[in-house]
Amino acid sequence: MAADADFVLDKDLDALRLYRSGPAAKLELNRPERMNAWNEQLGVGLRDTVAELAADASVRAVLVTGAGRAFSSGADLSEPRDLTPEGHPDVYKVLTQRYHPIITGIRTMAKPVVAAVHGAAAGIGLSLALACDLVVASESAYFLLAFVNIGLVPDGGSSLLVPSRVGFARAAELAMLGERLPSRQALEWGLINRVWPDSELMPQAEELTVRLANGPTRSYAGSKRQLNAWLYGRMHDQLELEAQVQQEMAGSQDFAEGVAAFRDKRLPAFTGR
Repeated sequence: MAADADFVLDKDLDALRLYRSGPAAKLELNRPERMNAWNEQLGVGLRDTVAELAADASVRAVLVTGAGRAFSSGADLSEPRDLTPEGHPDVYKVLTQRYHPIITGIRTMAKPVVAAVHGAAAGIGLSLALACDLVVASESAYFLLAFVNIGLVPDGGSSLLVPSRVGFARAAELAMLGERLPSRQALEWGLINRVWPDSELMPQAEELTVRLANGPTRSYAGSKRQLNAWLYGRMHDQLELEAQVQQEMAGSQDFAEGVAAFRDKRLPAFTGR
């Protein structure tokens, strides 16, 4: 087992905590009572902190993880939502103003970013993990494109980030069946990079981040530019398409039924409308 890295709390934003260990930073989602589901406070804090870390030359590698028993269960469906003039949730605004800057900020950050996943990485939580350069996970972790289960479509870049890692066939399966993908299978599919026993995840992930933080930072940044140019050259267009399609879905009867079923803890009765 790797030795523990010395990460010290640097900033506490309530829903988000930032730790530092020399040139390495650890960003911890901190809503454990909600399995780190994203509300406005977490989303805005994450957006702003990602921008700060990108601009801070003293930070040379970043680790993203979650407090408690999950990486992130996705969007918090209990949070009050802004509405469009038609009375539908304004998901376009949330995606374009809050979520997209996080995803693009990580992808364009001129330093490596590692995601350490335990428990669930679902919905926008999965998008966050896959936006990172390296994804490591515990043996009990799982990955879930949960959107279809409430009548929505992949967003947060996952319609691009998933197929770029696993190909069309497997991406379609994850998007349309909405089933959990255990970490070992995710590793076999090429969705993630490494799997460790649960007790070893954080020590190993922290050691990896410190290693990267003490490595050739400009080389890492150059590799990211190359990979982004080849795989994600149309990321902004795809994010815009996701937001537009998701806004269409937010006005559907199936979405309303999906959210109601989720809150009532029952199976949804979709009608295709």
